[in-house]
Amino acid sequence: MLSERFAHALTYAHQLHQKQFRKGTTIPYLSHLLAVSALVLENGGDEDQAIAALLHDSLEDGPRYSTYTRAQIAADIAAQFGERVLRIVEGCTDRQDEDTRDWWTRKQVYLHHLEQADGDVLLVSNADKLHNARTIWRDYQQVGETVWQRFRTGKQGTLWYYQRLADLFQRRHPSPLAQELQAVVQALVTQASSPHEQTPAPPPDHPSAGDTTLPDAATDAKPLPTPEPPSV
Repeated sequence: MLSERFAHALTYAHQLHQKQFRKGTTIPYLSHLLAVSALVLENGGDEDQAIAALLHDSLEDGPRYSTYTRAQIAADIAAQFGERVLRIVEGCTDRQDEDTRDWWTRKQVYLHHLEQADGDVLLVSNADKLHNARTIWRDYQQVGETVWQRFRTGKQGTLWYYQRLADLFQRRHPSPLAQELQAVVQALVTQASSPHEQTPAPPPDHPSAGDTTLPDAATDAKPLPTPEPPSV
C-alpha cells in the first residue's frame, strides 16, 4: 500500500513540472511522470522506486520550470523522501548542472552509466524509456515523419539511442518491461523505415492490437541504418 509519502511526492512533482508540457504537444508533463510511476508499480516496484519515478526528471527539468535550484531539489528529495530515492533520481539523470556537452556525448555517457547502474535505477529508467517509446509510436501514427522534428537529432539519432537502450535493458535487466521496450522500438524502426506505409499498425499496448504477432515480426525487422556518434 502506498503511504502519504507517495502523495507528498506527487504534490512535489506537480510543483516542479506544472508549467512543463510533453515535447511538441500541449499535454501536461505530469502525465509522463504518472505513467512512469505506474509502470514501476505494475512491474513489482516498491514505494521508493515509484516515488523516484515521479521525480526522475526533477533534477534535469525542475530548475527550468520552477523557482527551485538543482541543489535545492536534491536537498528536498533527500530530506523528504530519503537518500535511496535521491540516488535513483540521480541515476536517471543524464544532464548535469550547466551541462555543455553535445547530445551524442551525453547519451553515450549515459549508456555507459547504465552499464554499471543497479536494479533500482534500471527499473525506473526502463519504465521512463518505455513510456517515451510508446508515446513516439503513438504520435508517429498520428503525424507520421514530422514527429522526428521534435527531436534534436531527428529520426536517425533518436532511433539509434532507443535501439541501444532496448538492447542494454534486455541484457542487463531482463524483464517484461525490457521485452516490451524491445518490441516497441523494433516496431517503430520497422515502420519508420517505410514512411509511405498507408495503414499504420496499432501500438503493441493498444486494445485494437488484439493477439498481434508484433514481437515476432519485430524480431525479423532489419534495423534502420543509423550513424555512429563521434567517440567520447
